[in-house]
Amino acid sequence: MAETAEVLIIGAGASGAVAAKHLAEAGVKVVCLEQGRKVETDEFYGDKPEWELMTQRRWHPNPNVRQIESDYPINVDESDVNPLMYNAVGGSTILYSAHWQRFMPSDFRVRSLDGVAEDWPFTYEDLEPFYDLVDVEMGVSGLAGDPAYPPMTPPPLPPMPIGRIGRRAAEGMNRLGWHWWPAPMSVPSRAWRGRSQCVRRGTCSQGCPEQAKASTDLTHWPDAIRFGARLITGARVSRITTNAKGLADGAVWRDREGVEHHQKAEIVLVCANGIGTPRLLLNSATKDHPDGLANASGLVGRNLMIHPYAAVTGYFDEDMESWIGPAGQAIQSMQFYETDESRGFVRGAKWQVMPTGGPLGFRSIHAGGPLEEAWGEAFHAKTARTLGRSFEWGIIVEDLPEESNRVVLDPEMTDADGVPSPKILYRTSDNTHRLIDFHLARQKEAMAAAGAVSTTDTALMRDSGWHIMGTARMGNDPKTSVLDQWCRSHEVPNLYVMDGSTFVTSSGVNPTGTICAIALRAVSHMLENRASVAAA
Repeated sequence: MAETAEVLIIGAGASGAVAAKHLAEAGVKVVCLEQGRKVETDEFYGDKPEWELMTQRRWHPNPNVRQIESDYPINVDESDVNPLMYNAVGGSTILYSAHWQRFMPSDFRVRSLDGVAEDWPFTYEDLEPFYDLVDVEMGVSGLAGDPAYPPMTPPPLPPMPIGRIGRRAAEGMNRLGWHWWPAPMSVPSRAWRGRSQCVRRGTCSQGCPEQAKASTDLTHWPDAIRFGARLITGARVSRITTNAKGLADGAVWRDREGVEHHQKAEIVLVCANGIGTPRLLLNSATKDHPDGLANASGLVGRNLMIHPYAAVTGYFDEDMESWIGPAGQAIQSMQFYETDESRGFVRGAKWQVMPTGGPLGFRSIHAGGPLEEAWGEAFHAKTARTLGRSFEWGIIVEDLPEESNRVVLDPEMTDADGVPSPKILYRTSDNTHRLIDFHLARQKEAMAAAGAVSTTDTALMRDSGWHIMGTARMGNDPKTSVLDQWCRSHEVPNLYVMDGSTFVTSSGVNPTGTICAIALRAVSHMLENRASVAAA
């Protein structure tokens, strides 16, 4: 029989790794169950000629396309956007593009400022010291002094080069008098804590062969294991168990030989992402929790937010070196981030300049064009004229929480171990469509100011659901939230959630930095109150 863990963590991704490292360092007996495995560096194809081919299946971000052993199927028949994720030690940080953003102060006060959604139970200032700490742990490269943000501690590393695409985009923004700034990245501009300096291949989204990008299998798990955390891979959790007092007391999981286990624990901490977490809580229903564990409010799985993604690609009559990385972002703009009611919608979006990659990725940009331009001699001629001569202004669209957007258990579909699959119910709102239309129009102006000879745009990218948030949200009122401000369940006091599910609103920026900062804040509070937490 397995020893009882003081803290059982479910999921070894961004937040699970941060929690494991800091708990283990404090002497807590930690066990982590991860359904994926440790991915070795030589499995990445970013330094190999066939890397773009491998993105079509093995390293595709959509689990329904990829279909490897650690994936579970997701029913997206009633969703406008496909959720994207990766199950492994390091989770989706294996494949993310390493945008490392902080929320804006206004993001925590949306209800107070704009009369929509809800305010967060804490402020930007409450989270700021934890942003500072995770910036150092992740080795963030950036430039201090961005006027869009309050004054903050400078990133530990200087910014990445913005390259030709960043310079050209910045020239256009200067002509318009619009904000831009070198973008912060969790990619080291020089060697940092055992990680290599970025070599700028631009293949970050399929794993980093150089071990430069800050994925938590590199930044946190080695320390967590050195401090005594036990990491069990290939462990698919089916349900969280409870005792006679209604407290969580462990989890049932199945190994890759099909053997079922029960890991007992004093505290259970769920870090399975904004889809996996509500799936697990809903599947942990009992006679005492008939609607799912920690779901007295009925909000587990609801208020799903995914950040719909839109973009304008500009084409230029000169070489832009637009295959050079990092793949994430060269510069960013917060010019149209805050609400302006005259625009006809609330909230806004961050913009980022991104490279357009190699020939296969470039071809996908033109997938909607005439067939005669997408194949044969015409395609080769067009590629010769345009490949390497473009860049993308992307839009991280803030979508607001709506209870109708949700994760439920599919009544028929299951994973390979018989666990019910999640079904996604997600539709983009009228506010989102108006927001996208406005930002696309402004981005076309920015491209024209930068000297683009032509543009194409994507109003809503189907495979864009990297940011999965809101499905077990925090709040002060147990009737309108699942967790308190410390990520602790209102209903089950020794059950915590520390992934993007906790988000009250989505902001208009990439969420991983905030996920990690919230996890570190919650773990620090847990350790400060260790005796009372254990007594619960």
